[in-house]
Amino acid sequence: MIDKVAASAAEAVADIPDGASLAVGGFGLCGIPVALIDALHEQGTGELETISNNCGVDDWGLGVLLKDHRIRRTISSYVGENKEFARQFLSGELEVELTPQGTLAEKLRAGGAGIPAFYTPAGYGTQISDGGLPQRYDGDGGVAKASEAKEKREFDGRHYVMEHSATPDFALVHAAKGDRHGNLVYHATAMNFNPLCAMAGKITIAEVEELVEPGELNPAEIHTPGIFVQRVVVTPDVEKRIEKRTVSLNKEEQAATSVQAGAQS
Repeated sequence: MIDKVAASAAEAVADIPDGASLAVGGFGLCGIPVALIDALHEQGTGELETISNNCGVDDWGLGVLLKDHRIRRTISSYVGENKEFARQFLSGELEVELTPQGTLAEKLRAGGAGIPAFYTPAGYGTQISDGGLPQRYDGDGGVAKASEAKEKREFDGRHYVMEHSATPDFALVHAAKGDRHGNLVYHATAMNFNPLCAMAGKITIAEVEELVEPGELNPAEIHTPGIFVQRVVVTPDVEKRIEKRTVSLNKEEQAATSVQAGAQS
């Protein structure tokens, strides 16, 4: 089998052109392919259409591309942690197709399975199915582009909406381990959307924290078979951030807080 290892993240993404569609794994800041995103940013690629659960935060993940206006359009589910995203959307600089999270996952899975479309009850009776959901504003508070109505059908007394699958030009994913043949293993919740993106992309590029030789991975533990992956790049020291860190007070801090509260009362 072909050795799919690229020498660097820059080499792995070098042929991603302006205007490409791109599925990107991750959920929040968990399991995102940071090294590949940064390499794409560094080479200056723009006019991208991204398919991702969210668009990173203002200074990390896809937010880096967004900040420099490299993303033209995005299909996303949750976008609430990125102020620049909201600004660009409301000012008419960014086109957004908001999609229910389960529907987004199925769009990717179906695309990878060769299924062109599917029916789901999610969104029936709303602007998701009936149309009129703003996708681009005109910068003055008006809607420049709205979603169109979707095909609807009834099965066994229940109503469903038809959704098209997603088959982007490229997919960027992050895995804990991978071998030279492209077999991937994800760690815990960092799996999230990564296997689905890997399936859907016409060319899938995986960054892995640890590269092993073919045969070292237990076949029963492989999450994404190498048939879905075209390139692998080793990124052992990639930075991992926490989107929201919440810690409890220690005993001294608790005591000080209690004293302060008593003084104010």
